[in-house]
Amino acid sequence: MAIRYSRPYDEILDELSRALEDIPDCYETFEMTPEEWNELAKPERDVCIRTLADDMFYVLGSSPHAEAGSGKLEYDKAHGVIKVMATPQLVHLVALK
Repeated sequence: MAIRYSRPYDEILDELSRALEDIPDCYETFEMTPEEWNELAKPERDVCIRTLADDMFYVLGSSPHAEAGSGKLEYDKAHGVIKVMATPQLVHLVALK
């Protein structure tokens, strides 16, 4: 299974990165502590989040579900979106078309 998309990949990654930033403990995906994450400068955290977005995109191409910290991601093929459940009250929809 592969993710089908027609939007520019960079735009999808930008939007997916912003959604991942809303996961309060996304740094756990990198096996980092809160202290280690907070020691990183904003540009370094941005690179980590962008890399995570790229990795999650490809993981979702193999499995329709993935986790990042306490957040959950789901590829909804029928609707052409990636759902990012950052918290129980916050769900992002990243359009692929």
